[in-house]
Amino acid sequence: MKAHALVGTTAALAIGILGNAYAEQPPPPCHPNPNAAADRLTITNRGDITKLPVPLKDRLVRLADRGHTYLPLQAFAEADQPSQLFQYYLLDTEGFEPNVFTSIIPGINDTVQLTATGGNCGLPTLGAVRVVLEPKPGLPTDPHDPKAFIDVFTDISPLFVINNESGWYEGWMIHDLVVPSTAAPRGDGHAQFGTITEQDAEKLQEMGHHQNVAGALFTTDGNAVHFPSKSDHFPDRQTNVVSIFESMGAYNALQQSDVHSYWEFNYLGTNWIHPLYELPFTGGFPDDFGKAPDSLRDGEIGALQSIVPGSGPRGIKNDPRVVGDNPNLPRDPDKFDGSVDAQREFRQRGVPSGLANEVYLDVYTRPASFEPSVKNLQRRLFDAYAAEVARVDTNHDGIISAPEGDADTASDGFTDNTRLYLPATSFNRFAVTREINDGLLAPRFAPSQRAWVLSGFRVAVSPVVPASEGRDTDDR
Repeated sequence: MKAHALVGTTAALAIGILGNAYAEQPPPPCHPNPNAAADRLTITNRGDITKLPVPLKDRLVRLADRGHTYLPLQAFAEADQPSQLFQYYLLDTEGFEPNVFTSIIPGINDTVQLTATGGNCGLPTLGAVRVVLEPKPGLPTDPHDPKAFIDVFTDISPLFVINNESGWYEGWMIHDLVVPSTAAPRGDGHAQFGTITEQDAEKLQEMGHHQNVAGALFTTDGNAVHFPSKSDHFPDRQTNVVSIFESMGAYNALQQSDVHSYWEFNYLGTNWIHPLYELPFTGGFPDDFGKAPDSLRDGEIGALQSIVPGSGPRGIKNDPRVVGDNPNLPRDPDKFDGSVDAQREFRQRGVPSGLANEVYLDVYTRPASFEPSVKNLQRRLFDAYAAEVARVDTNHDGIISAPEGDADTASDGFTDNTRLYLPATSFNRFAVTREINDGLLAPRFAPSQRAWVLSGFRVAVSPVVPASEGRDTDDR
């Protein structure tokens, strides 16, 4: 089975014997972990680890064996029943074109040390991401339900500490755009939410080798899927899938180059996507279909940011005195849920993940029903972002506020907003990037992989397995 397949596991496998874990210490002059045997035993027998699938358990034991500041994160239950592992990602540096963060390139960085990977005298940089569902009373216990509450635990070694320019690493769950099924259009001819029209489908079928059929991953050339690969070459050979990046937050390394991060994935402000209109200004986005990224050549990197919320260059531009980050009432995107709407945050810069997906459907999969005469990729993106935000933005300020974006709020003829959120199970890849303080929320150089330092594919776990021990003190 290919590495990128969504692989199921069985209960028998989940409780099997470790297959590939082994003692792994760095060569001199780096120092070995003197407690390796005890650390391996601790992780092997820890209650939140014992029932995990063998490949995941092997990876966590391998990380524990190495020098570290902390063992892989302890997962505590946040409900009366244990948290349930339903997917994971195993990360390494092999799934994308080597770059200055991951490789020595003669004439470029062969006289300096690697700045991200290559720590601990060259031990390969590896990571593991556990994604578990919290079976809280009154909340969904199906991980495919966007209203489910999800925990994400990330452990990486070695990833060297970032010291300069307020940099950080950032984790991203990635959803690759899927060609939707067809349906009758709206009254204005635009496709209904989450669908395309028959005319759209016909035009997609004319592309390349007819990859773009309902249920398949969309590709920009209509040819077979080409995920990021070690053999890629920027900018002429890149992936042909269209990706939505869901931020898992910022990381930095600890003293012994290990990284640990906990993230909550739910509709209460975390299952939201950076403003897509930033993408043409990150350095990896082309002006037109089939063209190489040209933001650097055109002097566009950083030319537009989302510091003042709004719906982008072709949408509503707001007065920073009204919706800018007011020092008397600082922006607090986590102030999402509450019983008094006036106290909830109204200056979100991003949009719910399912709405971001809808924007991309306009841009890429609706050549007949969305602006058929507009071929410029940036123009389509800017117009689609403004149009789709407007469908949910009831007060017409170009911002999806907490009350407007709540999953229980009605909008655009729907009884609630559940459709605006992609489930965790639809994020088929994971990446870690080397970020820098450029003021953009979008991943650095997105949608290219020029700042990637780790990546991996989703592995589904079915049936789910218990993956926590003990109870979180504050398990809201």
